[in-house]
Amino acid sequence: MCNYNYMSTEHDERESVADRLRGWFTGRIPGDWLDGVVEVTVDREEITVILPIPAPQVAEDASDAERSAAAAGRSRRFREETRQQRIEIAQEAEHRYGRKVSWGVRCDDKTVMFTTVSVPVMTRLRQSERQVLDTLVDAGVARSRSDSLAWCVRLVGEHEQSWLGDLRDALQKVEQVRAEGPRSS
Repeated sequence: MCNYNYMSTEHDERESVADRLRGWFTGRIPGDWLDGVVEVTVDREEITVILPIPAPQVAEDASDAERSAAAAGRSRRFREETRQQRIEIAQEAEHRYGRKVSWGVRCDDKTVMFTTVSVPVMTRLRQSERQVLDTLVDAGVARSRSDSLAWCVRLVGEHEQSWLGDLRDALQKVEQVRAEGPRSS
C-alpha cells in the first residue's frame, strides 16, 4: 500500500501514514491560519492538505451568492498571503516524505484546491471498454480517452464512496496485520 521510510518504533509502525502526516503538517503550519483540523489525504505520489480557514463575516440575511463570493474571496486572499510559506512547507515535506504536496482550503463548507498533481496512469483496455471511452468523446462529454477515463473514475468515486471507504478500512487492517508480522513462541 504505502511505503514509508520513517518508522522508529512499533507504535509508529501501527499509526497510519495519513495520521503521521496530519500531525506533521498540523505542527508545521502556523496556528493562526487554521479554523479547525487539517485534512490530509495521501497516496503513492501526492499528499493533499486541506486547511480549514475562518469564514468571512457577512450579514445575517446575506444571500447564498454573497456568502459564496465572500468565501471565494477569502480563499483567494489566503492563497496569495500564504504562498511563500506554503511553498517552503511543501518543499520540506516533499524532501522528507518523497511525495508532491497539493494545497487547498475549506472556507464556509466550500473546498477550493490551489494545486493538484495530475499523474499519468497506464492501463490496458479491451475493445468494449475503449468503446465506452470513445462514446463519451463522441458525445462531447470528454475531449479525449484520457478525459473519459478520468470522468469515469470521478463518477465511481462520487457514487460509491461508502463502498470505497469499506475497501480502504479493510486495506488499513491488512496493513496493520502485516506490520505486526508473524509471532513465534
